[in-house]
Amino acid sequence: MGSVENLEALGLLLLALAVMAGAGTQRLSGLGLALVSSPFLVLLVGPFTGVLLANALSLIANLVVLAQTWRAVEVRRAMWLALPGLVAVVPGAWVVRNLPAPVLSITVGGLVLVALAAVLLSGSARIRPGRRGTVVAGAASGFMAVTAGVGGPALSIYALSSGWAHASFVATAQLCFAVVNAGSLVAKGWPSLSLQTWAVAVTALAVGIALGQRLSRVVTPERARLMVVVLAVLGASATVVKGVVDL
Repeated sequence: MGSVENLEALGLLLLALAVMAGAGTQRLSGLGLALVSSPFLVLLVGPFTGVLLANALSLIANLVVLAQTWRAVEVRRAMWLALPGLVAVVPGAWVVRNLPAPVLSITVGGLVLVALAAVLLSGSARIRPGRRGTVVAGAASGFMAVTAGVGGPALSIYALSSGWAHASFVATAQLCFAVVNAGSLVAKGWPSLSLQTWAVAVTALAVGIALGQRLSRVVTPERARLMVVVLAVLGASATVVKGVVDL
């Protein structure tokens, strides 16, 4: 369907389903809407605009959660993570702007698959705790956020490695992600989409979060995690295949 300002009815429906699935699984599993939504958004509106839209929707979700959890934010640690992330946005934005569209599709899909593998192996993968580890985690999160829209796995591994308390991690990560996603949008520009497309995307985001809230009462974390894995693998694999075909 390409990187166009207007999507047809079927495209809008598919976009809504992709965003709802991502928002719902984020509420159910905490793995982040971009991991699920980003590959499908790339397929629908192109690699550059798709990642931009993932950044924008993630920013909205970050701010909503941050408004609810700001009392638990560790500002100092957030800055040590967010500042390297912002620095990494610069080379990441250069990569995104200079790669041909098919290569960018392959890159986005590949990075999502790498991020997914990192999540699945998070029980054994580690980032050495300490200031250096914090900087590395922040930079990795920023680079992956600007290139593929998926900055969460690097911080998740860092949280496990440093024994970070869950409540503080969730709150502080929202601030880090908000800063990096905002930086990504500044570096690459705002997604060129119609008001109708934006309305559908934001509505789907809200509906997905609400559905995830309801489903959290009946869906176990294990099943939610499986849903994330299946959807993310399908979307990322399709993105890589499309990029290879378009080369």
